[in-house]
Amino acid sequence: MKRNKGRFMTSVHCLGVALLLVLGPLSLPASSQKPSAAKDPIGRLRSGNARFMKDKRRNVSYALERSTLITGQKPYATVLSCADSRIPPEIVFDESLGKLFVVRAAGNVVDPVGLGSIEYSAYYLGSQLLLVLGHDSCGAVEAACGVESTRPPPDGHSMGAFVELIKDAVETARRAHPGIGPKELVPFAVEENVRLQLENVKKSPVIRDLIKANKLTLKGAVYRLKSGKVDLL
Repeated sequence: MKRNKGRFMTSVHCLGVALLLVLGPLSLPASSQKPSAAKDPIGRLRSGNARFMKDKRRNVSYALERSTLITGQKPYATVLSCADSRIPPEIVFDESLGKLFVVRAAGNVVDPVGLGSIEYSAYYLGSQLLLVLGHDSCGAVEAACGVESTRPPPDGHSMGAFVELIKDAVETARRAHPGIGPKELVPFAVEENVRLQLENVKKSPVIRDLIKANKLTLKGAVYRLKSGKVDLL
């Protein structure tokens, strides 16, 4: 009896090895893998961005993720990004449902509504990281720098609202790089705008208290359109 049992276990082991050789190593869906986000949210974003750059995104079961998120959400990071259609954070960082709380506005600017959304994510949902994400060739920053558009804005437009919130960053960039033209100024202004919006977020007493309690970290970054890389500032 023991000899038959041993033969049976050997057969099962051999079958398992054969399946691994044929099918390759099995991988759990993203939602069931042990998350490292709690210890290293920046590292998780970096890893996801590296996969995105290499066009090697993880397979995700949206049906499974939906079922696990019905009763609530606990995103590990909040991303304040530009509304530009070329940089959706969930794709850029190879994330799926329930992982990122995304706030978007042209020029990744902070207004009262956006700030309230960031506070909500950090205070109520426990988001541990706020990443302010700018990007190359940002149209909002170009407008604030005075780059002329080939198409003038229509009467009665509201686009000046986000331009006004970027102008201080443009002036900082201009003082640091005197004498250069509006188009050449844009890359520097993009980075200064990320820093400016981070400072604007810090004006919130809710955010300051969370930072002081080591419950929230703030970072800034710029997305490179050509490579897909996100560079931390």
